[in-house]
Amino acid sequence: MKNKLLVCMSGGRTSAYMTKKLLDNYQDDYDIKVCFANTGQENDATLDFINNCDKHFNFNTVWLEAVVNEGRVACSHRVVDYDSASRKGEPFEEVVKKYGIPNNGYPHCTRELKENPIHSYIKSIGWERGDYFTAIGIRADEPRRIKRNKTIQNKVYPLVDWFESDKQDVMDFWKSQEFDLQLQDYQGNCKWCYKKSNKKLFQIMQDDITVFDFPMMLEKKYGKIGKNKIKGEYSSQPRTLYRNYMTTEKMIAVFNETNFNQMSFKFDDYEDSGCSESCEAFAGE
Repeated sequence: MKNKLLVCMSGGRTSAYMTKKLLDNYQDDYDIKVCFANTGQENDATLDFINNCDKHFNFNTVWLEAVVNEGRVACSHRVVDYDSASRKGEPFEEVVKKYGIPNNGYPHCTRELKENPIHSYIKSIGWERGDYFTAIGIRADEPRRIKRNKTIQNKVYPLVDWFESDKQDVMDFWKSQEFDLQLQDYQGNCKWCYKKSNKKLFQIMQDDITVFDFPMMLEKKYGKIGKNKIKGEYSSQPRTLYRNYMTTEKMIAVFNETNFNQMSFKFDDYEDSGCSESCEAFAGE
């Protein structure tokens, strides 16, 4: 009997490169299931890219979205596809209605929008935790992101241990293909992720300020759901998305007041790691 391998397809170049290599070289050894969890706030180019991977490479990706349940019950899943996938943030807003605004103190968006729906789906097809491996799309040149903890989940790092690959390997691969992800590294799959550096956020504002309409709406409607972990003057304030208790509205004001909209930003290697492409499901466990 083959071992089971869950491949979390995030929608980034690295994740897709890993998936292609696994399907080309390891199907004789593993029963491989490729899953993508859509939050409704991925860039449209991400959805296009995954769809192209399915068409050109036969990934057969299972497209999932979170279903929010009442009470102390984690999100379950629904299966969607490229055409029916949410594009206006519907799953994201439903999660925020229940759990409040996500931020560095409350990083529940990846858990409820990606990890729990994937767990829910995998369980629905009869795979039980501990009976399968999870392939994480972290490259050999990203050692700080690797967390080996077999007591939580049987994670494997194919781009480190099975076919060592770095960012240049990934970029070279996509240069040779007839399609590519139509995003810059600083954009990432999530349009306005709070994990991005301020420089990245300001660059995105410069590209298209309307991207931040959605997070601004979330803060205004749901900022008082849940409590802050912080003490002092901000403890009774509504939750905010960004670093240093900054609201989206304040971030935009800083961007406008300091003429960041006239600057050209450059990003170093550290800033291009981690959230340059995506929030990897299960990478933080």
